[in-house]
Amino acid sequence: MSKVTFSVSGKNESPAKFVAKARNFKIVIDEPLNLGGTDEGPNPVEYLLASYAGCLNVLGHIVAKEQGIDLLSLEIELEGDLDPDKIFGKPTDARPGYQEIRLKLKPECTASEEALDQWVKEVESRCPVNDNLLNSTPISVRVEKNIGISSN
Repeated sequence: MSKVTFSVSGKNESPAKFVAKARNFKIVIDEPLNLGGTDEGPNPVEYLLASYAGCLNVLGHIVAKEQGIDLLSLEIELEGDLDPDKIFGKPTDARPGYQEIRLKLKPECTASEEALDQWVKEVESRCPVNDNLLNSTPISVRVEKNIGISSN
């Protein structure tokens, strides 16, 4: 199969609120009130956790079917810790992202512990979001000044 390209674009509605479009979907990204937002949507790091959970869900069901596991449902809980000092320009040696993400998978099935161990290893190895979290991904950034705004 050849590469598949996904894209997202959008514009800020305030310093803390960004509205993106992915395919035909509107994605509202906002900060909670205590971080200067209007709390109209999850913040970027919450979306990161949700995206990871969504990817694990898809792969969990694909792999279960391949391995003959009758996966009736899958509950996923994620939480992560980050230090906001770097984000707000305070001196710190901490990185701005999550220092740790804790993941709990709760599959409803009759599979043995051994089968579930094999299942989760395969799910983790094939999940693109897991891969992006574990490995460095090259990012190229280009800035194009919006010429609709005059500068004095």
